[in-house]
Amino acid sequence: MHTTKLAGLCDTGHVTDLGEWVQVDPRAARPLFDQLRTQIIEGIRDGRLSPGTRLPTVRELAVQTTMAVNTVARAYRELETAGLVETRGRFGTFVARADPADSAMASAAHTYVVAARALGLNKAAALRYVDAAFG
Repeated sequence: MHTTKLAGLCDTGHVTDLGEWVQVDPRAARPLFDQLRTQIIEGIRDGRLSPGTRLPTVRELAVQTTMAVNTVARAYRELETAGLVETRGRFGTFVARADPADSAMASAAHTYVVAARALGLNKAAALRYVDAAFG
């Protein structure tokens, strides 16, 4: 396993040091693009990558992580499809301003609560199902 250092630019043009936190393991069962995608999502969710942060170009990140360009491009495409990053043409790829998981999860939670109440479940009973689903 190796660690790589990423650098990105915010909308303001200031260089943001993202630190040495992206780790990919070519021997792992999970594909490299998925390891990269997951770590970028974690960086967004825990605040290491704030909204508006410019990510390295696909080619820059491929060099920094010693991954194929197509592997990095796939991770970026999946992040863009999920609404977590946005590509602004020649200006680059940026962390999206709003996390789409917020509204999607709020809607799913509301639907779940309505169903649980209709079945006569209280909060504790409904949460046991959620805990079991997470494993």
